[in-house]
Amino acid sequence: MKIHTIPVTPFMQNCRIVECTNTKQAVVVDPGGDTQKIVEKFNELELQPQAVWLTHGHLDHVGAADELASAYNIDIVGPHADEQFWFDALPQQAQMFGFAPRPTFLPTRWLSHGEQLSVGDLSFEVRLCPGHTPGHVILVDHDNKITLVGDVIFKGSIGRTDFPKGDGPTLIASIEREVLSLADDYRILSGHGEDTSVGHERLSNPFISGKFG
Repeated sequence: MKIHTIPVTPFMQNCRIVECTNTKQAVVVDPGGDTQKIVEKFNELELQPQAVWLTHGHLDHVGAADELASAYNIDIVGPHADEQFWFDALPQQAQMFGFAPRPTFLPTRWLSHGEQLSVGDLSFEVRLCPGHTPGHVILVDHDNKITLVGDVIFKGSIGRTDFPKGDGPTLIASIEREVLSLADDYRILSGHGEDTSVGHERLSNPFISGKFG
């Protein structure tokens, strides 16, 4: 397995290309924008795109999904159906975040808690983690001890809960149930900022270690 990180949009969102090195098949996770930059990376790596996977419906995570799906004739998979209102509101999101105007689209299919996703020889467990948004999912590769967490948790911080249908206590409960239940050596790949680990955040993240305030 290799994971290639491409910071996209002025929000510097961590778009990830997840590569199965055995098969050269790959998926792109949370392509928030800068479609051409992502296409160039696929070409450089000589990979075979299989799908777009989305953790949640905020524009800085989904902005290039439909263009990539059309370019490669691949599906858009996820997040959970409780995110549909964010997709329906893509034009309003573009205005709110200062992005170029863009039309609405919907994923090819929604995800459910406990599902398994695969690319090549890699397998990911889908875990529903509401709070930042109601239908946010994280993707856990237990073989490689990696979790793609979108905007649920960051190094030293957690996702915002002041957007529509965000909820702070729900987010903390999601982190405790779905992230902190993993072993300390699982790597956390967040939607923004540096990578971290479950153990590091368990001990030092002020929002979940009991040290905040």
